[in-house]
Order: sequence, then structure tokens, then C-alpha cells
Amino acid sequence: MERSGAHGCKPQTVQRVAAGAALAALLVGAIPTAAQAQPEPFAVSEVAPGVFVHQAPYALALPKNLGFVGNAGFVVGKDAVAVIDTGGSKAAGEALKAAIQARTALPIRYVINTHMHPDHVLGDAAFVGPGVTFIGHHNLPEALSARASSYLSATERLIGPEAAEGTQVILPDETVDKVRSIDLGERPLRLEAWPTAHTATDLTVFDEKTSTWFLGDLLFLGHVPALDGKALGWIALLEEMKRRPAARVVPGHGPASAPWPDAAAPTERYLKRLVADVRATVKAGGTMAEAARAAGREEAPDWKLFDDFNARNATSAYHELEWE
Repeated sequence: MERSGAHGCKPQTVQRVAAGAALAALLVGAIPTAAQAQPEPFAVSEVAPGVFVHQAPYALALPKNLGFVGNAGFVVGKDAVAVIDTGGSKAAGEALKAAIQARTALPIRYVINTHMHPDHVLGDAAFVGPGVTFIGHHNLPEALSARASSYLSATERLIGPEAAEGTQVILPDETVDKVRSIDLGERPLRLEAWPTAHTATDLTVFDEKTSTWFLGDLLFLGHVPALDGKALGWIALLEEMKRRPAARVVPGHGPASAPWPDAAAPTERYLKRLVADVRATVKAGGTMAEAARAAGREEAPDWKLFDDFNARNATSAYHELEWE
């Protein structure tokens, strides 16, 4: 296995979201905030021995969910814990950390981000401290730095200033170029960086002890896929990944776990339909706006939040396929 070198910096604050108490009282009410010393722990399921997942709701970021709308989890070894994604605000990360501390007294040694999207990384601020190493895809530092300001302002707007207080973008201490193994104490985890698919920052985590594979947003179930990379790359990658055995997978959105490779079918079907429809629009001389309105519409009954993401996905696919 190839181990990446250190990224060369301690976790960095890119920007702190400002608080506004008066507006927060209107938007948030009695919602737990990052400033609270004892946040209510999030519910987690033990999907395999020592492997825990918080299943997020099918929802957009709102004050009531603190921006925690993507699945997250943690793996407990003999010596330490690894956290895999952290939610969409520092307050969400604190609630996840409380769930971890309710189940083990072992130290949190690693925080691993599966990709750059804010609902998976903005809880990182809750885990900054001595002995904690943040790890991500080798493209993650650049991607997060470029989007930090927009992510933080959107989070404050969506969940309210009080719930967003203390939320920061944390850059990784170390990055993965191809494959890296870390050990939690008789608990090896295989971290793998992938080519552009869902995003250009996709990283998976495989727990060798239980054959549990955290796929991040390379896998959606129930929640319509969100395309921020290349549809053709994503389809090809899923085909490759299906050849790998795993007892179960943890999707970025959907149930806490699902059987593999069967769980790949809905995401594959949606992406292939999107590509076929966009190609048909391009061939007919149709515009990007026409593709956004029509591509993938047959899939609408099968997915939550379809109208929130599909037009954007079609636009992204049009850019990708227009000149093929």
C-alpha cells in the first residue's frame, strides 16, 4: 500500500461564521448550539461490531437538523477511534462527538472526510484538539479552500447564526494520493482516493475486521444523487467498485447500511438515465435549460429531494457531455 505524505499543516481555520443572537432567536429557538457544553448525543446504530453510523434525515440543511443531513460514523479499535464524516456544523459535530463518548472512553485519533461537501465536513471543528489527525483526498485542501467562504455563508443562512456559531472549515493534516492504511489497534482501515466521480475529492474507508465499506456520497439510497463531478466517471467507478467484496456498505445518504453490490443499482440507474437523456437533448440541438427541465424526469418518483438536485445534475452532465 502507498501511504501519502503529510499535507504539511495543522488543522486550519479558513473562516469563522459570525453569530447574530437576535436573528438566531427567531430562526433557531431552543436548538442545541456548538456553544453548549453538553450537547444531546445523536442516535447511532451499530451496523457491525465496533462500527457505528448516524443515519441522517432526507432533508435540506435546516435549523432543526443543524445541517446534519449526510450520514456519518465511527469505528472503535483496541486503542483509538476514527470518525468518518462529521455533519454540517460544529454543533452537529459536537452531538456526534457526544455519541462517541457515550460508547467509548478511547481517544479519537483520526477524522476522515469522504469528500468536500459541507454536510459531511463542517462538523470537523468539533474534533480539533491534541492528538487528532484530519485526513482527506489529495484534492480536498484545494477544494475546501476554494469553497470555504460560500460554504460558511450558506450554512449561516440555512441553519441560522446561533446554530452555525463556531463552524469552521478545517483543512486536512494529511492527504491520500492512492491508498493508505491506518490502524486503530487490531483494527486496520483502508483509505482509498478515487478519480473524479461524485466529486473530485471522493475517499472511501474500508474496515477490514468487519468488511464494512464507508462509501460517502459515491452511494445514495433514497436521496437523489447529487452530481458535482463527472457522471461518466461515477458510472465507471461504480462498475469497478462492484467487483470488490464487502459485507455491507454505508452510503453517504440513505439507511445506516446496505448489502453490496446490490446497493449500487439505484445510483447507477439514475446516472445512466441522466446521461442518456442529456445525450438525447444534445443530439437534438437542445439547450442546457431544456436538459435541466427534462433530463432524468422519469426517475422522480423513486427519489427524495428530486426537484432540489436534479436540474443541477442535468446542467452538470450537459457541460460534461456537450462536446463528447
